[in-house]
Amino acid sequence: MNKLIDETRVILIGGSSHVGKSTLGEYLAGKLGWNYLSTDKLARHPGRPWVQTNKKVIPQHVIEHYKNLSTEALLSDVLLHYEKNVLPQVEAIVRSHASGLSMECLIIEGSALYPELVKNLVRENGVKGIWLTASDQFFQNRIERESNFDNVGEDQKHLIEKFIDRTLLYNNRMMELVEQLGFISIDVKSTSTVEEVSNKCMELISNQVIHNLTR
Repeated sequence: MNKLIDETRVILIGGSSHVGKSTLGEYLAGKLGWNYLSTDKLARHPGRPWVQTNKKVIPQHVIEHYKNLSTEALLSDVLLHYEKNVLPQVEAIVRSHASGLSMECLIIEGSALYPELVKNLVRENGVKGIWLTASDQFFQNRIERESNFDNVGEDQKHLIEKFIDRTLLYNNRMMELVEQLGFISIDVKSTSTVEEVSNKCMELISNQVIHNLTR
């Protein structure tokens, strides 16, 4: 497996919000001794519609964003943000690492790694991609727990529900594209620890390398 992973210099980890991308990315980077980057650091977009750590209120622009847009419009808006503001940076970073110009291997994760947007990157030498998915109930439980859903008012619950709906729509559309493009994915509910997810990720990437070499 180590010989096969040496063929790869960049691993993309995609998936919807709250599926565990950052946990896997940080763990895998530490395990491999690679660099780690989250696409969340590359460009801002209206954040999560609940009170964040070290903040007392939800910013008004975030409230208006989720209050005024339909679920479909919320998804279209964030995908446009990814395409215009994040993808150009991702392409430059990934190609630098994949070509060896940076001299460092990289784990990069984020919802911005939408299959349709990065399909050409995944097909380049030295780059592999994997997408994390889970059931609707899994996402709902995680988001409600983090947002303190049971203890907020009805107006805030409505915003959180809009965020959940966008998350589920993203995941469903993402998995349709993963299947159409022949990419690999992991259902995180089938594993119990980050180590199991990491091992499954390495196994799938290694098998993909073998498949590509024997085609």
